[in-house]
Amino acid sequence: MSSPAPKSPEQSDKSKKYDRQLRLWGDHGQKLLENSKVCLINATALGTEILKSLILPGIGSFTIVDGEKVTEEDIGSNFFLESDSIGLSRAQVATQCLLEHNPDVRGDYIDESPEHVMSHTQDFFNKFTVVIATSLPEKVLIPLSKHLWESDVPFVVCRSIGFLGYIRLQIKEHTVIEAHPDSENPDLRLLTPWRSLKEHLENIDVAMLDPKTRSHTPSLIILYYYLSKYKELNGGQIPQTRQEKEALRKMIRDSPVADEGSTRILEENFEEAIRFINTCLKHPVIPRDVQKVLDDDCCKNITQNSSSFWIMCAALREFVECEGSLPIRGSLPDMAADTTSYIALQQLYNRHAETQAEVIYRKASDIARDLGLPLDTITQNEVKLLCRHAGELKVIRGSCIADEYERTQLDLSFYLEDPDSLMFYYVILRGLERFISEFNTYPGQFDDQVEPDVLKLKSIIGKLLCEWNCSQVLRDERVHEVCRYGGAEIHSVSAVLGGCAAHEAIKLITHQYKPLDNAFIYDAISSNSATFCL
Repeated sequence: MSSPAPKSPEQSDKSKKYDRQLRLWGDHGQKLLENSKVCLINATALGTEILKSLILPGIGSFTIVDGEKVTEEDIGSNFFLESDSIGLSRAQVATQCLLEHNPDVRGDYIDESPEHVMSHTQDFFNKFTVVIATSLPEKVLIPLSKHLWESDVPFVVCRSIGFLGYIRLQIKEHTVIEAHPDSENPDLRLLTPWRSLKEHLENIDVAMLDPKTRSHTPSLIILYYYLSKYKELNGGQIPQTRQEKEALRKMIRDSPVADEGSTRILEENFEEAIRFINTCLKHPVIPRDVQKVLDDDCCKNITQNSSSFWIMCAALREFVECEGSLPIRGSLPDMAADTTSYIALQQLYNRHAETQAEVIYRKASDIARDLGLPLDTITQNEVKLLCRHAGELKVIRGSCIADEYERTQLDLSFYLEDPDSLMFYYVILRGLERFISEFNTYPGQFDDQVEPDVLKLKSIIGKLLCEWNCSQVLRDERVHEVCRYGGAEIHSVSAVLGGCAAHEAIKLITHQYKPLDNAFIYDAISSNSATFCL
């Protein structure tokens, strides 16, 4: 047999370069990242930190929109700008510095204000995979939010001021296939085995195996063997209560084991079989989030405008209605077994998973064809991926930031009842934005104006709380603290927040992991953070 051809130098170099992140989101996630187009509005310290954390893992391209010139304040807070850049275009200098981090990434800049870009090129922002804005004034934020909401372009709004950080995600509809849960039970279907698996499991009489073979038998086979014995003794019933499961454990413990003098030693695979009792002897269930997806109107009423995700989910829905369960993942946990036995078992699961995925692929193709869509609308790889992670499907529908700013019934009372809640900082930041809109400057930007600005900011915050029908009063020291910042950015705070915002952008681009829902506040003084759904 000839050996496989070696990978090309380009592939091997690329795999080496992105090795760690490929372990997180795989080749398909990396491909989405490399095809993405990111827009950054305002190359502040926070903005450049976010973009740096997206350029390093290899986004396709970025564009910076910023009409400001580099100032001394920028030099003091932004590591990507140097003193000889003062007076130059901030967008241009930041673009040149950021491009040095990854030659695979393309970068461009527009030395104009976002207001100018919006007024002269209305659909400019529609071409991007995600738009990220930092330190955006309210008068620009609201119309841009509306436009991106209507265009269904994800929008990430961030602000870093002093020791405070804020991230807000605006996503109209975001679908997740690979949620990467922290833990999940093996999907082994021992209670409902298909024919080939059942024949394989029943073909091995564990009690009749010689000691050497028995010690290398996969624990899954051992568990099924003693489960069958238990059912024979209990009228076909499976163990459900704690006592019944303990009876099954006792059957396995009392099985033939290796003897060393007067000491009975339970072999490792038998110990594994006992541990699998709690996690593997369960009927397959459909998680609540997945059932919501299958019951969603977008899944039930497929149209020509439906995404490939919803078409595949419609096919999955038909499969579930027929089979009564989700397709199997087709993977096995590690087991103490000889290679031949383990691979034979693994192949049974792989083949069944491929068969089920093929059924769903055909259903999805039929749906696409009936809608008059192109043949390549749905691919087999997409369907296989969805089937493998069918238990992780999730749809997130967010809210429009413009609605949050324009409506007067924002209900924050529940959060504000806790005097230590970080939601107070959200209220202060909203007041800060209103202050900037009214006075065209940050509160406390000039030393002799700190105290007068504290009174102005408190007045603005009081009006906001009245609009929201909140009777709570903010502590003076918190308002005074924000005014004392004078609009300054601290690079270390922006670096932490930039990493967090970049993570969220990567989630949106790759459709992996669950993005935050939908606001994040970071207090660097106490090193506390919190998320809120606004």
